[in-house]
Amino acid sequence: MNFAQRIAHELSLDASKVLNVLDLLEKGATIPFVARYRKEASGGMDEVKILLIQNRFAQLMEIENRRAVILKSIAEQDKLTPELKARIDAALTLPELEDIYLPYKPKRKTKASVAKEKGLEPLAVKLYKQYNGDVRKWAAEYINPEKNVNTIDEALAGARDILAENICEHEITRARIRKLFFNQGEIVSKIIKDKEEAGNKYSIYFDNKELLKKASSHRILAMFRGEDEGFLRLKIEPDEVDALDIMDNIHLHTDNEASDQVADAIEDSYKRLLQPQMETEMRQQAKEKADEEAIRVFSNNVRQLLLAAPLGQKVVMAIDPGFRTGCKVVVLNKYGSLLENATIYPHPPQNNVQQANQIIYDLAKKHNVEAIAIGNGTAGRETENFVRNINFEQKPIIVVVNENGASVYSASDLAREEFPDHDITVRGSVSIGRRLIDPLAELIKIDPKSIGVGQYQHDVNQKKLAESLEQTVDSCVNAVGVEVNSASRELLSHVSGIGAALAKNVVDYRNKNGGFKSKAELKKVSRFGEKAFEQAAGFIRIHDAENPLDRSAVHPESYHIVEKMAKHLNCSIADLVADENLRKQININYFVTATVGIPTLTDIVKELSKQGRDPREEFNIFEFDNTVSDITHLREGMILPGVVVNIAAFGCFVDIGVHQSGLIHISQMAKQYVHDPNRILKLNQNIKVKVLEIDIPRKRISLSLLTDEI
Repeated sequence: MNFAQRIAHELSLDASKVLNVLDLLEKGATIPFVARYRKEASGGMDEVKILLIQNRFAQLMEIENRRAVILKSIAEQDKLTPELKARIDAALTLPELEDIYLPYKPKRKTKASVAKEKGLEPLAVKLYKQYNGDVRKWAAEYINPEKNVNTIDEALAGARDILAENICEHEITRARIRKLFFNQGEIVSKIIKDKEEAGNKYSIYFDNKELLKKASSHRILAMFRGEDEGFLRLKIEPDEVDALDIMDNIHLHTDNEASDQVADAIEDSYKRLLQPQMETEMRQQAKEKADEEAIRVFSNNVRQLLLAAPLGQKVVMAIDPGFRTGCKVVVLNKYGSLLENATIYPHPPQNNVQQANQIIYDLAKKHNVEAIAIGNGTAGRETENFVRNINFEQKPIIVVVNENGASVYSASDLAREEFPDHDITVRGSVSIGRRLIDPLAELIKIDPKSIGVGQYQHDVNQKKLAESLEQTVDSCVNAVGVEVNSASRELLSHVSGIGAALAKNVVDYRNKNGGFKSKAELKKVSRFGEKAFEQAAGFIRIHDAENPLDRSAVHPESYHIVEKMAKHLNCSIADLVADENLRKQININYFVTATVGIPTLTDIVKELSKQGRDPREEFNIFEFDNTVSDITHLREGMILPGVVVNIAAFGCFVDIGVHQSGLIHISQMAKQYVHDPNRILKLNQNIKVKVLEIDIPRKRISLSLLTDEI
């Protein structure tokens, strides 16, 4: 079975479509491009399925590369028989391959290798056959002081060492013990003596035992972290008696002196060799599975955050709140450019409320401010209440904005390059304001790990996390599309087929030539070749382009199809875009060709109707309960509005406007939410919650979800 057939079988897909996808990816196509513009080839697969194919192909290639290394190693030892090669070729997983290779794998000096050097291997073979006879008499024949075998007991011990290693390397034994570990292995955690107080945050794991395969990802990662920090001691294994019974059934055939020696070797093999090896393997598998789940949750959260509804192009005032150091105020034009900045001190210790009121009022009037973004950090609610009490001539929209990561941007090289004459406080306020105008365009500048929506993100495989987040960011950018004449270099770098170097060239060309008039003009950019154009052009927008199609997600390779549609209806492309009745007259079956099918034609007509409009949801205004601004104001039983700010496998965190997010544990959700809250709840979603418990000293708030409000 070739790779395409195997992947198709595993994922229940059409093998020919899988082969097409692999071929496109091999030729440099990106996942967003294949999903959006090669639907005929892929059978209409979405990005998730294409990514699964890509990842599974990489796994199979890893197995294939390892197979080649193993075959070469065994061949160099002159031990590669046709039968052994057939077994290696038939192995489907890395553990299978490694089990076959283990007896041939070069090893450091072991007890078994030392015993073999002493000439005790024939004795081990004889013992394993379990013939009747006097084993001590057999062993006496191998006493050889020159080889440091001085007694019968030493000879038998060496033979058992050889048997123990052979049993450990026995394929069937390893497969059955691995299955036992997988099905019945328990992860046991204990507190290390005298670490109870320092490791109190791990108290639920001080004396814990649970089936490994059923342990949730966040619990596994928590236990591993507790072990790494020196508070917990972990062990993973099934019942030892069950393991030894399996091995006895495989290797014991009689009941005599020789079988007694083999039984001792079996016990030693399990305790000294096989159990530690299987525990290591199970730890690795558990960690990989937990990492995969944590990365999935994190990536979903980042996706939701990046695709949050934008306010759109409006003049925005942004305030980064503070007490002692004051509130940093900026005004941005509708494109996010800085117009003016100031600092106000409406809170203790200065309490310059009247002056602060006048500054905000004057700035709002001078610049016709349409919305005010207020960071949700320290003094956020106090600043919100202050601003809401200002008597504006034209009251702007007032929105509390999550400011996680704003400080990361403000201290970055990018921020210094953009605002060389302003300090980090001004840059931070700018970031808060831009997040309101367009979350995607602003958050793209920040490492996703700094946005504050992860679950154990520092504990998981960082390479896999980075790859997943990069793919997520790319997917979001291309789903929305990018206005090439205003997008930042960072945003452009995530467009399909472009990348960082080409994005810089695009910006340089734009700055030099005053912007792009058409998508075709991209080909004039240095190093922007045909392949890059093919991959990128569909995701680029030019809102003031002469050709209406350049404003849309219709790919330039399909412009001729739209021209045919317009000609068929005796109208212009502009007429087709503007008139819904004309579009309804299009019979897409008339335009089907050998390479362009119904999926592509359907997308083209759909795109003509929306003309590159932003696919994100409409912006909704949200307000916290104005009677609650501090944790001390909370009472059990209160019903409050809240905003989802983070989602984890064990529940979600909700901002209710008291400087401390509350937790809705999965046990406080209806059944349909418990298994995966991420599939129902979304970041920035407005919900209603009930306060269950308030722990002021520990700053913990327990909430329940009012599901009838969703």
